[in-house]
Amino acid sequence: MKGDDAKVTVKSDYEKAVAMCEANKGNYAMMAHSTDDQQVKQMFNNMKSDMDKHIQFLNSRLEYLTLNNQLYQDFNN
Repeated sequence: MKGDDAKVTVKSDYEKAVAMCEANKGNYAMMAHSTDDQQVKQMFNNMKSDMDKHIQFLNSRLEYLTLNNQLYQDFNN
């Protein structure tokens, strides 16, 4: 069972990482909105776009794990 717990934790870790990226994305959007400096605004908007890429990758990986790992299929049934 110990091995099973480790695999479930991985899924939880991905979910936490997605949540942290979403929070950072919101922070970057707020910072971009809060400045009048166009270079800084662009930097924060670029960082926000980077977070979108991170979130997309993490969600794709999470979906792959959920669909292709027997443990998750057994766990969700």
